Amino acid sequence: MLADLNESYNAKQGKAWGLFHPESGAFPFSGWLKEYMDGGKDFTAFSKVAVEHLQKLMEESNLSVGGHVLFAHYQQGMTDYLAIALLHHSEGVAVTEQLDVTPSRHLDLGQLHLAARINVSEWQNNKQSKQYISFIKGKNGKKVSEYFRDFIGCQEGVDGPGETRTLLKAFSDFVESEDLPEESAREKTKTLVDYASSQAKLGEPMGLEELSELIDEERPKAFYDHIRNKDYGLSPEIPADKRTLNQFRRFTGRAEGLSISFEAHLLGSKIEYDEEAGTLVIKGLPTQLTDQLKRRN
Repeated sequence: MLADLNESYNAKQGKAWGLFHPESGAFPFSGWLKEYMDGGKDFTAFSKVAVEHLQKLMEESNLSVGGHVLFAHYQQGMTDYLAIALLHHSEGVAVTEQLDVTPSRHLDLGQLHLAARINVSEWQNNKQSKQYISFIKGKNGKKVSEYFRDFIGCQEGVDGPGETRTLLKAFSDFVESEDLPEESAREKTKTLVDYASSQAKLGEPMGLEELSELIDEERPKAFYDHIRNKDYGLSPEIPADKRTLNQFRRFTGRAEGLSISFEAHLLGSKIEYDEEAGTLVIKGLPTQLTDQLKRRN
């Protein structure tokens, strides 16, 4: 169940990353979690007091939606995590051993609207971190997600989409400054997108040093040094925003015998788009194409 929950949670778009508010009467959750991790409370007592607080907030907001609350403390590698999710049931059908069709009620782990995951190890060991909590962010700031965020007692610390856009801008600048051949630029773009997508699938942030090593094995520090020297203001680890990544891959179009496809990072450098005229200006045409055009002339 936890594996299915994590898979659904990792695939969820619209997550935010943040950190705890200072512990207070309004935000007591981090204090209870600390007491549990220090051995002052067992898991049952910790989850019981926490869910009572959640129930109180739900009633005060008049947004009670019911369901079961899952608390799961687990280890992945050497890292401790705490997952919290409000689970709902769906009605389905099943076939019995007697081949009868019968109604069947099951947990619908694919429909997560209120859930959070805390990297407990990072919270305990990295006091400077602002992204040890991830949570599903309601669209348009819906109150139904705000009370759940207040229950956790967290605030946004990292703008995932903004950080991802900045990283992609840094990468585009790096590719342009290196004056890379098209094939090499394409390979490095694929490496970045594959790595970011892989980390997003695991629910883990991207490490800039690790990314730099993957992009150029011969010069593993080149991209990392470019980011630091140009001062893009990126954190050493940033969450990958899937929606932003998908927009970065390629622009493609096909109509009436014309087929155009190009890497998004070329827009504004080798490719210029005039929206009013509806035209593209392409600089530095591939040699294979120019040779064909010359022969045609």
